[in-house]
Amino acid sequence: MEWQTSADTAPSSFITEAQARTLLGKPPASGAWKESDPAGDRQFAGIGAFSFESGETLPFVRVAYETWGALSPERDNAVLVLHALTGDSHAAGPAGRGHRTPGWWQGIIGPGKAIDTDRWFVVAPNMLGGCQGTTGPASLAPDGAEWGARFPFTTIRDQVAAQAALSDAIGLDRWAAVVGGSMGGMQALEWAVMFPERVERLAVIAAPPYSTADQIALNSVQIEAVRTDPLFRGGQYYDAEDGDGPHRGLALARRMALLNYRSPSELNERFQRAWQSEISPLGGGGRFAVESYLDFHGNKFTRRFDANSYITLVEAMNSHDVGRGRGGIAAALSRVTARTLVVGIDSDRLFPVEGQEQIAYHVPDTLDGRVPVVIRSDFGHDGFLIEDDVVSAQLRRLLDV
Repeated sequence: MEWQTSADTAPSSFITEAQARTLLGKPPASGAWKESDPAGDRQFAGIGAFSFESGETLPFVRVAYETWGALSPERDNAVLVLHALTGDSHAAGPAGRGHRTPGWWQGIIGPGKAIDTDRWFVVAPNMLGGCQGTTGPASLAPDGAEWGARFPFTTIRDQVAAQAALSDAIGLDRWAAVVGGSMGGMQALEWAVMFPERVERLAVIAAPPYSTADQIALNSVQIEAVRTDPLFRGGQYYDAEDGDGPHRGLALARRMALLNYRSPSELNERFQRAWQSEISPLGGGGRFAVESYLDFHGNKFTRRFDANSYITLVEAMNSHDVGRGRGGIAAALSRVTARTLVVGIDSDRLFPVEGQEQIAYHVPDTLDGRVPVVIRSDFGHDGFLIEDDVVSAQLRRLLDV
């Protein structure tokens, strides 16, 4: 549940007039990638008909993905990188045609970096239900209209099943490593439980073994913010003109979310009680700088994401419980055979370290025994997207094993 782009995950800062000008003009009804848009670095694989845990089916699912590096002749150097809630397949590389933002893990993936593309063949898919090329609510159904609210309820296990089908489609039977942070970490954990024979190494970063009541509550108010926007129209807004889509509800949901991604100390130290301009926010019609910061990033988000997809993916996060139907968390995690790295962030108030402690305690083979590595960061949950050096050091430990 992160801002997911290099620009957005930079340390919090005052919003400049130049930044504000980038949001002039009406936002689109949906920020989803469209078939008419440039593909950019995306590749596509059809995985055929797909059955969801709910029992619903889709006649055809396509997965968008990107790759870096070269697959070895033995096909034993493939690393699967899984993005968080609002990320996509563009984990590394510049912004450009088809990619509105730079790669969200620019400092981690590349030649000589922690996930060294001179050594590893890296694959990053857009998750099922997303809006950047993989089948989701903004994709066209057989009747020629977008799936919208008709898209099936999607779970983390559904998303991993789709990723496994992608692996089959591109001829990869086993991953040298599966790496994910936040929602991607939920999927990585499920990979190691669902398909232990296909995962040699595992990195779970800033992710819990299940979504708690507190986390579900935080998600529920975001979903309601989107659904109560009058322009949401029950999820049928794709034909709306620019400015007539549910951008207010979606932006509000992201403002709520951002408060959980950053630490109180960072916001307090960066903004204090500063004003955004010379106009007083104390009854004079002005704004506090932190308010402008939240508004800017919420409104910016609506230009690259889809409201229905946001609901689908947040509900998928709510579904997360690695012990569901498996006899509990301990029994489920005992299935993991991968050499495992578990990383938490000390200031993470979204997925506190307690969750990573549970994972590390029950996974049989971790780098650090029954405790996770805990990164110190002022940036809260978003630390795994910002603290490149410390995250890189941990990933090198895993990949060099």
